[in-house]
Amino acid sequence: MKLFAQGATLDLTHPHVMGILNVTPDSFSDGGAHNTLIEAVKHANLMVNAGATIIDVGGESTRPGAAEVSVEEELDRVIPVLEAIAQRFEVWISVDTSKPEVIREAARAGAHIINDVRSLSEPGALEAASGNRLAGQSYAHAGQPKTMQEAPKYDDVFAEVNRYFIEQIARCEKAGIAKEKFVARPRIRFR
Repeated sequence: MKLFAQGATLDLTHPHVMGILNVTPDSFSDGGAHNTLIEAVKHANLMVNAGATIIDVGGESTRPGAAEVSVEEELDRVIPVLEAIAQRFEVWISVDTSKPEVIREAARAGAHIINDVRSLSEPGALEAASGNRLAGQSYAHAGQPKTMQEAPKYDDVFAEVNRYFIEQIARCEKAGIAKEKFVARPRIRFR
C-alpha cells in the first residue's frame, strides 16, 4: 500500500514515525518550546535523526478548550517552518490545520499531508485539500476541539467510528480526493 501526494510516494508496507512539532506558545505537550523558527528546525532535526519520516507541524492548539487563532497568525507560525523543513530534510511534511487558507499555503510551502482534527469539515477545507494534490487524514471523535469533552457518548463505538469513516471517505472521493490519498484514524480523547 502506498500514499500519494504532491508527486511523492510514501510506502506504507512498513511503519513510519510521525514527529509532532507544535509551533504554538501554548502547546500542551511541550509548553511552547518550539515556537520560534530556530527552535522548530532544531527539533525537526532531532526527530529526523531519531527516525521520523513524517513531520507534523501545528500552529493552533487542538486541545480541549483551546482558543482559535486567526488565519494570519497560524500562517505566520507554520509557513516559515514548513518551508525550512522542506528545504533541509527529505521527509514527508504534514500540517495540522483546519483552515482552507492554511491548507493552500502549506501545499505551496511543501506539505504533503493535511492532518485535520475537524476532518476537512470547515467551509472550503475539503476543496482546498482536493485542489492541491495533498493527502488527508480524518479523525473520528465527538465534537470540535473546543467542545469535545462536553459529554462525548457512543452507543457502539466501533460501529459508529466505522460508519463515520465510510461517510468521510465517500465525502472526500466526491470532492476528488482518491482513497489512495486518504488516511482514516480514530482519535483518542484527551482527559
